[in-house]
Amino acid sequence: MSIVLKADYSFADYIYVLKPRETSLILIISACSALVAASTLNGVFPIKDFILTVVAIALGGAGANGLTNYLDRNVDALMKRTCNRILPAKHIRPPEKVLALALILIIAGLVMAWFLSPICFFIGLVGVLASGIWRKTISCTFFGIVAGSAPILIGWYAITRQPSIDVMPALLFCMIACWTPTHVWTLMIANREDYESAGLHYFPLSFKDADVIKMLAVLSIALSIFAVLVYFLVGKFHWLYLCVAVILSLIMIIANLRLLFNPTSRNAWTIYKLSAFPYLGIIFTVMAIDAWLI
Repeated sequence: MSIVLKADYSFADYIYVLKPRETSLILIISACSALVAASTLNGVFPIKDFILTVVAIALGGAGANGLTNYLDRNVDALMKRTCNRILPAKHIRPPEKVLALALILIIAGLVMAWFLSPICFFIGLVGVLASGIWRKTISCTFFGIVAGSAPILIGWYAITRQPSIDVMPALLFCMIACWTPTHVWTLMIANREDYESAGLHYFPLSFKDADVIKMLAVLSIALSIFAVLVYFLVGKFHWLYLCVAVILSLIMIIANLRLLFNPTSRNAWTIYKLSAFPYLGIIFTVMAIDAWLI
């Protein structure tokens, strides 16, 4: 009986080390991007390409998240918020087991991306490299934007098979470019002391909170503009998407203004939690629903 429980526990550890919540968000937004792309194909839905895209991104996304957990394990061990994660807590030993699993998943995802399109392979490779290099440095936000936008671009180009730069994927990229620092910086502001106690002092920790919060307020407005421009510039969306985009954007702006006038860790944490599925997940989901059902 004890052997069975131990095996189940180890299996759960390998699941958690791949960050299932983060991977599921990546999968949702990329699948929605693919669905929106499919809606432009005159009613023809490429079911095989869609399934292959979802599987490729699920494998590659899980692998990339496992890789970042492996690379961050020593720093995570120094922080209260992360010291109980699978690798810092030494639930999997040696940690190289996770590295091997992550690389296998990444390679499998990239192989599937190649069968979809060479451009999907290239985007996926750049995304993986961006997620794995220069961790916990001033460059991590920039590379986070690259890594975060890779799945939605793969979702788009896997379906359209057109290497051109269209308005829709450009707007989606701009949304991720504004969303990523909002999501990451608010987490860092909410846990500043934890980061600094681990010896991390890179941007935005090297700036005063007040200055970073001003940038976040501007980013929330820019994110809202790009979200609404999807309706006005693409020309295929309806009142459902516009209403949801406006409501979610107002919520994000109000939350950032609240942080601006009351800069507390709790308000920063609220934006961090709000920006994940409540904002990004819902707006992409509604985007796909609007493109197909209205």
